[in-house]
Amino acid sequence: MPPSRQQSAIHRATSLLAPSLLAMAGCAGVVSNYAAKPINELFSLSASTQTVDTNGQVQLKALYASGTAAAVHWTLTRGENDGAIGQGTIDARGVYTPPASLTRDGIDVEIQAQLRSDPTKTATEVIHVNPGFLQPLTPENSALPPGGSLPVSAQLAEVGGGDLDWRLSTAASGGRRLDASFGSFSQESCQHSAQNYTVCSAIYTAPPSLPAGKEVYVVATVHNTDGTAGSRQSVHVLLSNSGISSSPLTNQSAQTSLVQLGSSGGNNNDADASQDRSGGSFINDCCGGTLGALVRDQTGSQYILSNNHVLAESDQANQGDSIVQPGLIDANCDQNAGRPVASLRYVVPLASSQTNVDAALAEVNAGSVDPGGAILQFGTPGKGTNNSIDAAPPAGGAGEAITPALLDPGSAPLRVAKSGRTTGLTCSTIEAVNLSLEVDYYKDCAETQPYYRKTFVHQIGIGGNGFSDSGDSGALVVDAGNAEPLGLYFAGGTDDHGGGFSVVNPIQDVLSELGAHADRQFSIVGGAEHPISCLNYDGHPVEEQPVPELSQKKAQFAARKNASTLVNPATGILDLASGASADSPGSAALIVYVDKAREGVQVPAVLNGFRTVVVPADPASVADGTAPKIPSLSPGIQLSAAALQEASTVQQAYAKHLMVDPAIFGVGVTQSRDNPAEAALLVLVDISRTPRAMPAIIGGLRTRYVFLHRFHVTRSKYAGAPHLSSCSLKSSSSKTVEFRPEQLPALDLH
Repeated sequence: MPPSRQQSAIHRATSLLAPSLLAMAGCAGVVSNYAAKPINELFSLSASTQTVDTNGQVQLKALYASGTAAAVHWTLTRGENDGAIGQGTIDARGVYTPPASLTRDGIDVEIQAQLRSDPTKTATEVIHVNPGFLQPLTPENSALPPGGSLPVSAQLAEVGGGDLDWRLSTAASGGRRLDASFGSFSQESCQHSAQNYTVCSAIYTAPPSLPAGKEVYVVATVHNTDGTAGSRQSVHVLLSNSGISSSPLTNQSAQTSLVQLGSSGGNNNDADASQDRSGGSFINDCCGGTLGALVRDQTGSQYILSNNHVLAESDQANQGDSIVQPGLIDANCDQNAGRPVASLRYVVPLASSQTNVDAALAEVNAGSVDPGGAILQFGTPGKGTNNSIDAAPPAGGAGEAITPALLDPGSAPLRVAKSGRTTGLTCSTIEAVNLSLEVDYYKDCAETQPYYRKTFVHQIGIGGNGFSDSGDSGALVVDAGNAEPLGLYFAGGTDDHGGGFSVVNPIQDVLSELGAHADRQFSIVGGAEHPISCLNYDGHPVEEQPVPELSQKKAQFAARKNASTLVNPATGILDLASGASADSPGSAALIVYVDKAREGVQVPAVLNGFRTVVVPADPASVADGTAPKIPSLSPGIQLSAAALQEASTVQQAYAKHLMVDPAIFGVGVTQSRDNPAEAALLVLVDISRTPRAMPAIIGGLRTRYVFLHRFHVTRSKYAGAPHLSSCSLKSSSSKTVEFRPEQLPALDLH
């Protein structure tokens, strides 16, 4: 993720589409000729779902009448998709993966299970596949003033057909439908082609006077052939009475004058090529990221700063390679379209245990880049084109280190900002320090050729799902209060419940390692300190995970059992109740109500095997049952220097040991959400794995577990299965179809 490349999220394919493609594409409502026969005299089939989209999977099972599993051989026997693209695959475990793309509005596929002990006994199941999205909507987020307009586009995993519904909602997942007082749509259309994925677009216009709710979600939903709502994607729009207009489209567009940073860019060779059946070569994936900032050396020479995996293709590039703006991802993979603005010069290698940053420099071509180091949307609201935020340089120099003083409970939360290719100008808070983590790098944009798993230490973690996505890699992260550089964004991930996490190399480490490699002294080009507009797209709480009923009952019993001995107003403990842990989502906990008028009330981190959640309250609210069930949480870390030091000592002692577990890929220092007065050990867990153990306390410190998809370095954090490149979609009417880069589908982001 969030590493910096954005890839087309498309896979290699060299086959020609059969003549039937042109006839069948876009045939909505086609009735299947397949009839499932899931039961025979020996066993029966069941499917986790009968309907799936192109980004999903279906688990099939074969069971005897007794309920025990039957050993079967799985076969995908037939399907309605064009044969050149295929019907998908099914593995030996009975997991069906749909085709990456469809050639009609919906298809049926037939799957057969053959009993291994008696091959004459078979059963079949029919799965219906609907088209999904190739990538998130473009843009992913924006801020608009009253009456402002925003063009939005979507790419469907369908050739020749498909349609969308557009609506406004209170949530990304759909939520409550909003009426015209929150805005309107115009120019809704879909472009269909037999050789390219369907592209649908609309223009959203904010209302002339803003309603009470200051944000909306533009939601696009696929039309399914059965009339049901299909796959859904959304754009988060902040409505601003202060007149702020901000869109990542600014960062993605080609610049014709001196290039301003924070914009789309990358190595002009950062693409994957394949051959079609006739031997012709075509590009089926390309990557790009963000041209982060301008730096200078002691001689005055200027360089563009970004990630190694953006400028140097994860160690695969050559010195002197051309760096272009915009990146290939925003030039439809056309290597003749981008404007050369710099040449790759210095690269900190990734495949080394002696390096600790993902960074590279490209020497600026004369007259190509703004010599003042201006970064898009770092300036004054209303001063840019169409009343947008104009560009401005960051604070110049060596940047700002994250010290305990910046995270002290007595100070305001440290807000950070960045301007990147995919999500534009965003703001959040520091969620972790002294973070050790693993990041996987690949030789190709499609992430099919593993290169190196690198362990970074002493990194900065930033909270919020809306702060970044792939393609933002290489963006300069600054203190939003004064524009002082803090670090270089290079990786991130998301969970399945609305949470996200971004990782940043500290800027002092970046400049130091680049300087050591180049035998030069580097500093950030910029101006005086100034505030940055803070656009936070993470205003909603993360979705809570349910606690199993049995665990809830056990916690209720433990609360009653301990109340008689623990509750004592004289010591500041007012009551006990059962609840849920925020440090270990999905786990039951004991709520300990403490007198908010008393300081330093001691509460153990664990009682009877349950985590404790410490909630300050007053006796009256506890007595009448109106006391909250969770503590009040401020964004970011706010801990004393002593607490941070103690936690850092624990992190250094246990991080390597914990990361031996394949399920754990990161360990850092954070603030406990169960008791915000205490530090906690942050443990990043692969969402697809189960850790060997999840202790509530390590080294005397509370633990906080965050389950995330492993960080992507190129593909979007929202990306599903890779898709065929439209460059590989050929018509049977000729040997090959002319390559039209303007119709290439979504790309891979760094």
